[in-house]
Amino acid sequence: MSNKAPLKIFSCESSQYLAKEICKSLGIEQGKSSCTRFSDGEFEPCYEETVRGSHVFIVQSTPPPTDNLMELLLMIDAAKRASAYKIVAVIPYFGFARQDRKDKPRVSIGAKLVADMLTAAGVDRVITMDLHADQIQGFFNVPVDHLYASAIYIPFIRNMGLDDLVIASPDVGGTKRANTYAKLLETEMVICHKARSKANVVGSMTLIGDVKDKNVIIIDDMIDTAGTITKAADLMMEKGARSVRAFASHGVLSGPAYERIEKSALTELYFTNSIPLQHESSKIKILSIADLVADVIERVYSCRSISPFYF
Repeated sequence: MSNKAPLKIFSCESSQYLAKEICKSLGIEQGKSSCTRFSDGEFEPCYEETVRGSHVFIVQSTPPPTDNLMELLLMIDAAKRASAYKIVAVIPYFGFARQDRKDKPRVSIGAKLVADMLTAAGVDRVITMDLHADQIQGFFNVPVDHLYASAIYIPFIRNMGLDDLVIASPDVGGTKRANTYAKLLETEMVICHKARSKANVVGSMTLIGDVKDKNVIIIDDMIDTAGTITKAADLMMEKGARSVRAFASHGVLSGPAYERIEKSALTELYFTNSIPLQHESSKIKILSIADLVADVIERVYSCRSISPFYF
């Protein structure tokens, strides 16, 4: 690494586990920081070493609660006020991404608001992965490196050695993502069409395509209550699928998600470690993104292209 500005990687509290893996992959020590919490719930992050003139990378996914986002904003602000040379927010899971447009009257565009807050705090660059909506990159006025879990999942799926493979999208909105996997794996693709009765509740679902005697892999960006993914898996088994597995980038897994997964027809469900699991499950497997993120950080730091990771 020839950059004159020292490279330093820090983490907010909820992503410490990932930052440690990233630092191990890079062969460097993680930066020292702390977070003082007051009795009323307020907190104050602090760098326990100098960052003056440093290229600072702050690792933090921002799932609920909003403390995770607020802690990241405070860490960015602290680095700016401590004269860091560059500040890069590494946000594997970008919260509020589902609020990317006004889909009904009198609602906010939360993803744009978060982008504005990160910019106002002083971030110089953002590294994230599998945004719920690609256009969120355009909400920022700083560079955004948008990574894809496919860089990890495609080689893994190839090595699984499944025959009669078919890729599935759990909804119409995910067809572009599923189509990318289908092309790279040279397989057919099917689509589930769902109608929601309200947020987080799937009303009805139909299948477009043939899955009879096929090993199905469902591709999604995130799984929250697991209603869509489990309903899709059950429907495909009813339609004659040999097995159904799912690969999703982010395991939000709230409410009845774990119970639904255990009771579903899914053989296996794979996530990255962008968000830590709250509970164990016999069906859930984790693939680490630490080496991928570490490689991207090193390339950004040394001003080299990251285009090899875009597929």
